[in-house]
Amino acid sequence: MGTSQVLFTEEELLAGHPVAEPLLAGGVRCHGGFDGEGRYVSPRTLNRGPAIEAWEAQRRAQFGTPILDIPLETWPEAFPNVAQTKLLLRHGVTGPTIASLTRIGTVEGFGGILRLLPLPDFQASFAQEITGTAVDHIGRGLFEAHARDEAGHGEEAGHNLMWFAARDIAFEAPVTEDQTLAMLTRMGLPTGPRAESDLARMRQSAEAARVLPGDIDFTLELVVGRMIGLLLIEISAFHGFSWAEAVLSDGDLVAGEGEAARIVSYIRADETPHVAYLRTALSEMRDRRWVGTGGASYDGAEMLGLLWDRALGDSVLLRRRDNLAFVMSEIDLAVADRPDGGDLVEEMLSLGPVQRLPDGTLVDTTGDHLVG
Repeated sequence: MGTSQVLFTEEELLAGHPVAEPLLAGGVRCHGGFDGEGRYVSPRTLNRGPAIEAWEAQRRAQFGTPILDIPLETWPEAFPNVAQTKLLLRHGVTGPTIASLTRIGTVEGFGGILRLLPLPDFQASFAQEITGTAVDHIGRGLFEAHARDEAGHGEEAGHNLMWFAARDIAFEAPVTEDQTLAMLTRMGLPTGPRAESDLARMRQSAEAARVLPGDIDFTLELVVGRMIGLLLIEISAFHGFSWAEAVLSDGDLVAGEGEAARIVSYIRADETPHVAYLRTALSEMRDRRWVGTGGASYDGAEMLGLLWDRALGDSVLLRRRDNLAFVMSEIDLAVADRPDGGDLVEEMLSLGPVQRLPDGTLVDTTGDHLVG
């Protein structure tokens, strides 16, 4: 059910539906739950969903512009794809899949850093009024809800532990804490809680890569750039959901009778409001004129476009390259001691568009560009 209300308190945006049964994943109490008819209900969506719909309807009425969009097809499929992954699993090579699920869960947990981001004075950054918009609520519930969804809150687990639960159900608790630490180290991912040091690195990196005029509040550029990056990650993640659900639902290859795949489907449902609020808020920013600290005015579409193009290049090219390099290294590691390892890798690569040249360079033949 929709609403015409556009002003919400943080408490309202964090409110959830009552559930008849909590969600337990691998014995862990997770957010969300099931209604009286057994349907999964995502957390913190009692008012958040209707609010996002109301903000988007208001934006369309005011500006008449299409919402920001980017087709899922912009991103290549998961690597290894479903057929490749199932081939490896049929041959008892579980390590790469376990590592991928561990990596996804770890990265999901980084979403908790959203609540630590410094926020600009949004109203001072735009020429037009923002009261009653998604932008107006970024620091009043939207970022906090997103952070809780990803990293959990209180005694309720979020997506990070839900991915780990799916992994442990499918592969029957396959890794110890020490093995997980070693795996994350190979990935180049931080292994402790993310805090102020991460923000400092993020800020330093963003300052070095500034693309907006110097009188635009740098904190605004930092936050908007982060939001665009999140949107692109959230959209591209749907390839990962499809891959994981297809693999983890195959009862001949993994344990749990499909329970791991169902957990992934719940995570996928939870991501829908993330994509929705980010698209609407960024569209609101695009539709308005941006104001510099000295009073100069800038076209919002141009400002957002500069940040969008930078983030898109990073997401499609750089992140794809890094992901492929990591996954390929895990596959090579997993088959290193097998006499048929080379043949198995060759057969696996024949089932997808990613090819390895004699010098080890990876080439994605769908886009005809080097990826590693």
